[in-house]
Amino acid sequence: MQPSMRIFVLLLFLSHHATHTCSLFAYIGSLLCKGHILQGLERLEFRGYDAAGFACLDAESNCITTVKTTGKVAELKKLALSLPWDGFVGIGHTRWATHGQPTTLNAHPHTSNDHSFVMVHNGVVENFHALKQELITQGYIFVSETDSEVIAHLFVRAYKNSNNLKTAALATIQQLQGACTFIGLHKDHPDELIVVRQRAPLCIGIAPDGMSIASDFLAFADATDTVYFIPDRTIALVRRNEITAFDYAGNPLAINTQKVPLHQSAYAKLDHEHFMLKEIYEQKAAIQATVAYCKELGDNIWHTLGLTTDDIQTLNAIKLFGCGASWHSGFIGQLFFEHIANIPASAHVASELRLIKLFPSLNTLYMAISQSGETTDVVELLRSCNQHDLHTVALTNVQTSSLMQEAHGGIATQAGPEMAVVATKTFTSQVALLYWLAHRIALQRGCIYAAQMAAAELNLLYAADVLERMIEEHKPAIIALAQQLAHARNVIFLGRHITYPLALEAALKLKETSYICAEGYPAGELRHGNIVLIDEQTPTILFSHQDPVVYQKLVGNAQEVKTRKGQLTVFAFAGQDELITLADTVFIIPPVAPLLEPIAMAGLMQFFAYHVGIALGRDVDRPRNLAKTMPKLAS
Repeated sequence: MQPSMRIFVLLLFLSHHATHTCSLFAYIGSLLCKGHILQGLERLEFRGYDAAGFACLDAESNCITTVKTTGKVAELKKLALSLPWDGFVGIGHTRWATHGQPTTLNAHPHTSNDHSFVMVHNGVVENFHALKQELITQGYIFVSETDSEVIAHLFVRAYKNSNNLKTAALATIQQLQGACTFIGLHKDHPDELIVVRQRAPLCIGIAPDGMSIASDFLAFADATDTVYFIPDRTIALVRRNEITAFDYAGNPLAINTQKVPLHQSAYAKLDHEHFMLKEIYEQKAAIQATVAYCKELGDNIWHTLGLTTDDIQTLNAIKLFGCGASWHSGFIGQLFFEHIANIPASAHVASELRLIKLFPSLNTLYMAISQSGETTDVVELLRSCNQHDLHTVALTNVQTSSLMQEAHGGIATQAGPEMAVVATKTFTSQVALLYWLAHRIALQRGCIYAAQMAAAELNLLYAADVLERMIEEHKPAIIALAQQLAHARNVIFLGRHITYPLALEAALKLKETSYICAEGYPAGELRHGNIVLIDEQTPTILFSHQDPVVYQKLVGNAQEVKTRKGQLTVFAFAGQDELITLADTVFIIPPVAPLLEPIAMAGLMQFFAYHVGIALGRDVDRPRNLAKTMPKLAS
């Protein structure tokens, strides 16, 4: 394929709320496993917390013992630690409910009818209805409503025909459609765990005392930094000191390990009450690290992205794709590429793009960003693009993710692990990376000079500093506003141009932390229907803009709100006196470089959403019904 004729697809996504979000953790080794697995499940709880369970081969009785409960891992921990049994091989699971209510019966692990096999699963068995009916006619009894239970019965059926774990695993996975990653333990094989990865992520930590298997290496990061990231469509037999892996044809695969260091503070709250608060305060450092990493890449950036300088010169358009907070950062990135690199751009919701016919255009860069690299809509879209021989590039916070492994090129933000479900530092790191990349493309195309590139990097660092300083400066007023607005039934966020996607992100943050109905609107659309929502009981929060033309239009929107007796809170920049005078509550921010308004205001916005959630007694780190795939720390 000639560079000038190549179609580029850059999948920009944060995977904020990933589809396959249950977490698996297993251990086999020389140590008793219960405490280790429970600790690992606590670290993976961001992936799902509707129910949790643990099973092991008891060292005393040599029987499979299981304990399950609804709710969070803390509940499971109380039950499991009160029971005497433990073993040297075991499995655990935290659940984000898909098939069946979050009940104890539906919680994992699931056990075969003869109690010889127990397993945990992440993903969705798309053909489980047909499989379940087939198994029922053969006499298998189902005790749960889940799709996952079919795997346990299929495996036992196959094992009875072969008495071989590998053969049974191959026979089982060949019948399953969808994301079917699972770990199983058979009582006749106390020295082995059977592991199958199909579409949902899985990795193995290799330590002197044994093997830990998890959906994310964060679960065992304090035990080892040697990790085997299991390739998709792989079957593995894991023993205390050995891994053997096979493809679906039964052919052996090489075990290629990586060193993935992680400092313990990455998954500790330290002096903060919540992970969300800690990560809000980590944004300045995350942006600094991302800028430093980009500067270090220098001219190698094109090789990293799998592109050439000729590709950049012939670029005619950019499309950006993302989900949730990543779509919002991509929306902001659209404006960066248009204003800085003078390239037409558009941002799209990745989950919708999968449903719409794609009309590829030559010399178009289809673009995005990401946190985890595991969001199903984005990964499947990338795979589809790869099948059509399109050039794919991933921008994620996860150097070792599926997206980074399967794309032709990629670049990682340097935010580090984000333990809270609500995205904060990953969002602003994405925005920073897009801002840098827009300038780097502009430099390559001759739109700016090297001095302007250097100034852009300094501007990013200054905006990050403003983000942090504004939290400290306005902390008492933000907390007071949060307590005042915590009892609102609806909240409206308004913005224009580059602060419109910030308004969308603010509404998402408030919904996640407080469960309040919050909506973000383009301020210019207020009079076209949405103004009927404005009244004395509905708070309106407006994000200003530094451009004089956009600013004057926002002043007009603020006047519309006040005319209808709306409660108006404004995030304004110093010197915007007319807007400041109109506000009931105002937070004044020092000027930053053009287009960096979202970074300057993001910290205050997140801090506000955090404290509304606290005022309402919400679990801000683990909001109800939500889960997310954790980033494996970019190296």
